[in-house]
Amino acid sequence: MKIEKIVTGLLDENCYVIKKDNTCLVIDPGDDYQKIKDVVGDDKVLAVLLTHSHFDHIGALRNFLTKRSIKIFKKSSVSDDEMVTVGDFKFQVVFTPGHSKDSISFYFPEENKMFVGDFIFQESIGRCDLPGGSEIEMKNSLERLKKYSKEITLYPGHGEVTTLDYELTHNPYL
Repeated sequence: MKIEKIVTGLLDENCYVIKKDNTCLVIDPGDDYQKIKDVVGDDKVLAVLLTHSHFDHIGALRNFLTKRSIKIFKKSSVSDDEMVTVGDFKFQVVFTPGHSKDSISFYFPEENKMFVGDFIFQESIGRCDLPGGSEIEMKNSLERLKKYSKEITLYPGHGEVTTLDYELTHNPYL
């Protein structure tokens, strides 16, 4: 599985394109559809995964909605802990509210990688003071994250990729 990060929009949002066998998934298509399309190239987009619905994470979503063959995964279309298979991709849906009511993360157990949106960042967490945010839900989500392998790689919605091991040592919220 190859992962490419595309930084999009005014808030430098991380969009990820995950590729495998000429197919791909797009995670959080921020803005800049052309940049995303260039990275996708000739690969077939099977699905778009949305970690939450804030504007900086869904700006280019409308470009994918016009294609009926592309599945959209968001909190309202999945269940917590649901295992999903799309093509050759297998992931677990993990509800991680706190930054927003609809925050979810996507865990790929075979690769030990989790796409966390604005739930957690390197040495920080997502804001809880926006509409739908909750410090109590964030605390519960962080406790849930601690149950995963320390070697898990975390792909946040902004900033640099990190690991749970690093965050357990350096993130004051953990």
